[in-house]
Amino acid sequence: MNAQINLPPTARIIHSEPFLTRVMMLKIILLLASATAAAEKPNILIIFTDDQGYGDLSCYGSEQNKTPRLDQLAAEGTRFTSFYSQTVCGPSRSALLTGRHPIRSKGWGMPASEITFAEKLRGAGYQTACIGKWDVSNRKPIIERMPNAQGFEYYFGTLGANDGGGVTFHENNEKVGSTRDMGSLTTLYTNKAIDYLENRRDPEKPFVLYVAHTMMHTIIDASQRFRGKSDGDLYGDVVEEFDYETGRLLDTIDQLKLRDNTLVIYTSDNGPWNQDKYTKKKKGHPAGSVFWGDAGPLRNGKGSPYEGGYRLPCIVRWPDKVPAGRTSDAIFSTIDFMPTFAELTGYTIPSDRHIDGIDQTNLLLGKQESGRDHFYFQGAGIRLGKWKYLKPSAFFHNYAVEDDREKVDELYDLENDLGERTNLASKHPEKVAELKDLMSAVEQSDRLRPEDSKR
Repeated sequence: MNAQINLPPTARIIHSEPFLTRVMMLKIILLLASATAAAEKPNILIIFTDDQGYGDLSCYGSEQNKTPRLDQLAAEGTRFTSFYSQTVCGPSRSALLTGRHPIRSKGWGMPASEITFAEKLRGAGYQTACIGKWDVSNRKPIIERMPNAQGFEYYFGTLGANDGGGVTFHENNEKVGSTRDMGSLTTLYTNKAIDYLENRRDPEKPFVLYVAHTMMHTIIDASQRFRGKSDGDLYGDVVEEFDYETGRLLDTIDQLKLRDNTLVIYTSDNGPWNQDKYTKKKKGHPAGSVFWGDAGPLRNGKGSPYEGGYRLPCIVRWPDKVPAGRTSDAIFSTIDFMPTFAELTGYTIPSDRHIDGIDQTNLLLGKQESGRDHFYFQGAGIRLGKWKYLKPSAFFHNYAVEDDREKVDELYDLENDLGERTNLASKHPEKVAELKDLMSAVEQSDRLRPEDSKR
């Protein structure tokens, strides 16, 4: 007796056709399934600015800088208020790229053996591009540590900073010129990003585009169109030009009908230059001068383990996925993007090394309100919930050292004292002990393994 087989409708249609027709129909169905899966993977646009302070944008409290496009982005997505990068440039970029603390990924000297999210995304069927400041190959053209060798199919930008008032460009691995016109860079990088979207990418494949701006680092300038137009001196001009150029890039996303399936991430690498000790040393930049960034209510700035060094603006938009008009104070960090992208795109995070980031997909999509429970400040301290501990020997880059800081245990209630003004260590010794233990545990788990040190 023949068994009755209950086939699904599509399979019944295929089963009734001649063999060769069935083979062709199966291939078509598989191709359609593959295309559907690819369509569900978001494009990823990362806009990463340099030395832009927590208080530089209107939507983060600035009363003098006009930033309508980033304010609009915040209204269309989620604005994070407890987002952490790192306290200086190169380490911040290595942390973003690898999902690992800079004590592992070596910051400016990131080894070729590190695995970046671009490498993983490329393996997941993405096309990958990097435009702008690289800053993890010791600012040198070391081929195996340049973007093409670290997962990016296309690169245009500078390998380091503009500390000397000039930059040299590379396109992929080739040197393609230089400039001392710092006011041209924000528009140049935006133009290159737009050209990539319009002319270089394959519209049939998802993409990740990482745009890492040089501004507002050290030797700042704006184009003639914006110079002298803001209420915030030259620094304000640069902030407002950056806002405008970001708007151009977002408009291109809309014009190409990429908006609905593009995850847009805007953040910065570290806090702003805002220390007298540094500006007095810079020719053409006297103390209190125009390249002064704003950390808002936060203490200190770039190079410091206080909140002004690490806590940055972060805005994320993905229409109908990331809740619009939301403000989240959940603890979130650049090191979390590597595992979060893995969840969103289907790659697996590296298993042969310690990944410090955590998957924050549910936080991004509004399925939960909490983020990571703690954040570790490299060799300086740790935050757990509302409490932040800094050890007496907390590391500061020399320009950020507060000469009158007592070298004692510091404990701050960030919920009630965001500016870290009132040290509560003597009133809460039990909390100091708890955070010391947590910091010790993190540092023990973060200790470089023998195989890490050989990379």
